[in-house]
Amino acid sequence: MEVAEERVLLPDGREVDGFLSVGTRDFAAIVAITDRAEVVLIRSYKHGPRSISLAVPAGYLEEGEDALAAARRELREETGYESDTWTSLGRFVVDGNYGVATENIFVAHRARRTADPASGDLEDIEVVLIALTRIDGLLRGGEIAQLSSAAALALALLAKPSGS
Repeated sequence: MEVAEERVLLPDGREVDGFLSVGTRDFAAIVAITDRAEVVLIRSYKHGPRSISLAVPAGYLEEGEDALAAARRELREETGYESDTWTSLGRFVVDGNYGVATENIFVAHRARRTADPASGDLEDIEVVLIALTRIDGLLRGGEIAQLSSAAALALALLAKPSGS
């Protein structure tokens, strides 16, 4: 993690001295949807919200790694699922003022389980399948505590063709 104090030149020519920025590695977030219209989520403890909650599989890009390659790797490691059909939903900066990182959001279509999860993380992860039709309620009910996951799921719902 990098924290810096910068002198920022604004588009109107003004300068701001002592502006803080925070940087971490970019990451990929994956909305994996099975043939049965179930979303592959993980339930685990995250210290930021200090709670156990549901989230999409996600992880940092390794140095020099393509975002899609990271998404494929993270989905396989955290959940044991894979997909042959992927759609990018875009790249988004986490915080408009401080930067922090870029979230690369993908949908993995027709996801299928091919192995046991092998994340190697320090946390206990439970893989859960939730009907796509229940995601809106989970978002509104606060069961998705991380903004990065909420944004990925909401974008996937918006991108879903009507009638599916």
